[in-house]
Amino acid sequence: MDKKEKISVSGVPETMLQTMYARAKESEKEHPYIYDKAAVEIVSRLDYDFSNADKDSMMSSGVIARTILLDGMVEEFLSSHPGTIVVNIACGMDTRCYRVEGQYKYWYNIDLPETIEIRNRFLKEDGPVFQIAKSATDASYTEEICYHDEPVLVVVEGLTMYLQEEDVKQIFHIVYEKFEKATVFVETMSPFVSAHVKEKSIQGSQAKFTWGVKNGKELQKLIPEFTNQKDVSLTEGMKVFSPAYKVLGKIPFIRNLSNKILVMEKKNMPGN
Repeated sequence: MDKKEKISVSGVPETMLQTMYARAKESEKEHPYIYDKAAVEIVSRLDYDFSNADKDSMMSSGVIARTILLDGMVEEFLSSHPGTIVVNIACGMDTRCYRVEGQYKYWYNIDLPETIEIRNRFLKEDGPVFQIAKSATDASYTEEICYHDEPVLVVVEGLTMYLQEEDVKQIFHIVYEKFEKATVFVETMSPFVSAHVKEKSIQGSQAKFTWGVKNGKELQKLIPEFTNQKDVSLTEGMKVFSPAYKVLGKIPFIRNLSNKILVMEKKNMPGN
C-alpha cells in the first residue's frame, strides 16, 4: 500500500483541503452532481484528518453548489471567447483547469508560496496550465503571465471573505492595470454572514470571515473601474441537488443571504 503524505497547514490555506475533500466526497457518490477525478486521487493520497469537514454539511453543500455554478459559467465564457487566458486567483487545490481542458489558451493558478508548494506535490503544471507562487495583492504576478491582449477571465473563488476591503480593491486594481479586456467572476459573502457565521470545518485554525458585500452594485461602488454585469446566488446551484431550494431560492432573504458569484467587467481605459 502506498504511503500517504502528511500535510501541515493552517489558517486560510487550510480551507483548500476542506473544499477539495467536499468535491472528492461528492465525486465518489453513485450519482454525483459534480465529478472531480483529480480531487479524488489527491484525497486518497493524503494523511489528513477530514473529520471536521465530514461534520460540516453546510460547507460541503456550498462547495458543490459553487462548483456547479462556476464550472458552467466558466465553460460558457470560454465557449464564447476563444483563446481566453484564465487567471485563477487563490487557486488552492482547485482542479477546474482539468475539467475544462482544451477550452482556453493558457490557465494560470496563483496562490501563496506555501500553497503552491503543496499543489506542486500533487499537480505538475507546466503548460498550458501554469502555477505562480505569489499573493493576489502582489502586482508582480502579472509579469509571469504571457499576455498579448487576449480576452482574460479572472476567477476569485473562496477568498474575498477572508480579506480586508483594501485587499479586494487591490486585486481588482491589478487586473484593471494589466489587462485590456477582463471579466472577473468573484465569489462574495453577505456582510451579515461574514459577521455572524463561523466555518465549522476549520475550527481551531486561524481562518475567519472578515469581509462581505451585499451585491455587485455595492461592489461596483468600491471598484468603479468595473461594471457589475450580474449576480448569481449560490441558491441556483443548490437547486440542482436540493429540491427544497427550488422554493427557498425564490425567497429574496435566502437568495441574498447566500454567497454570490458576481460578474464584473472592466471598463475601457480613457482614450480606448
